[in-house]
Amino acid sequence: MVSRATTLREPVAVVAAAQTKSHRRFEDAEPQLIMEVVNQVIEQSGLDRHDIGFTIAGSCDYLSGMPFAFVSNIDGVGAWPPVYESHVEMDGAFALFEGVVRLQLGDIDTVLVIGSGKSSPGTPRNVFPLQTDPYTMAPLGLDPISLAGLQADAMVRAGTATERDFAEVVSRSRRDAMSNPFAQVAKDISVDDLLAEPYHTTPLRQHDLPPISDGACAVLLARGATAEQLSDNPVWITGIDNRIETHHFGHCDLTTSPSTSLAAEKVGLHDGPIDVAELCVRYSPEEIVLRQAMGLADGTTINPSGGPLAAHPVMATGLIRIAEVATRLANGEGRRGVAHAASGACLQQNQLCVLDRERP
Repeated sequence: MVSRATTLREPVAVVAAAQTKSHRRFEDAEPQLIMEVVNQVIEQSGLDRHDIGFTIAGSCDYLSGMPFAFVSNIDGVGAWPPVYESHVEMDGAFALFEGVVRLQLGDIDTVLVIGSGKSSPGTPRNVFPLQTDPYTMAPLGLDPISLAGLQADAMVRAGTATERDFAEVVSRSRRDAMSNPFAQVAKDISVDDLLAEPYHTTPLRQHDLPPISDGACAVLLARGATAEQLSDNPVWITGIDNRIETHHFGHCDLTTSPSTSLAAEKVGLHDGPIDVAELCVRYSPEEIVLRQAMGLADGTTINPSGGPLAAHPVMATGLIRIAEVATRLANGEGRRGVAHAASGACLQQNQLCVLDRERP
């Protein structure tokens, strides 16, 4: 198991956050999505875009099928004068990890983090086997949906969850999404009605899978006194950690997530109550695994936005979890929260980010 954790010598806060609506198919180019959210966070903070110390984006060229798409995406930021920027071929949440680390050097005060993706031009089921081990898994064409079905089946056989448990996650998520203006799928539907629907990948039904979405998210980070100057309600990152498990799913117990449990320990998740948790639940069984791995108490509100089951703009989904928690805390909906991001099938890579209204 690989670890990448950081001790925050310099306190870092989220001072602005924005996301687009999740579109089933966005007809314009990806930089247009990015421009929308970048303009919003700049307006929220009152910061001149030329004063941003560092820009980092997370995206994936495979989604749109365009080589070096991440280069054209910088047009959405404003590429002149030239910006100091970087890119990760991952979700924007993992770009945020790099942004937090970059702020620890102390020579800059702000970082703009972007996550964006257009899944609609391609076929994700053909693209995402490329995330698996290139020698033993990818040639088999094992896509995330099939692997999610195997994980769900393992949970049912082990007695850790039932199909009704999966449907309860979906029913609550779709209902909560009705109050989320950015959601793609929102509906008040009962558990029994969900269970009456046909199987898609046994024991999963279509609603257990996330919608295909196009969208973007941007978060502005600032350190120390700068954060307090830019926002009346900065939300502080008190711990961030991400961990990777083996690429060989046959070596894993798919009913658990030890990497998430270890990350929870490293970020001090249980040092105080968690009021709100936004979890990267791309398939309904993952919420059950994550709740247990993180040891979340019954009083924690989970995915009040509806989560990825309501909107899943790949490469922005994890960063949206951070934006959702930060926005709710800044608005007084609790004091402390946790955002979770995932990459790879069956929760193969997990990141936890603990946020607090109180400066550490």
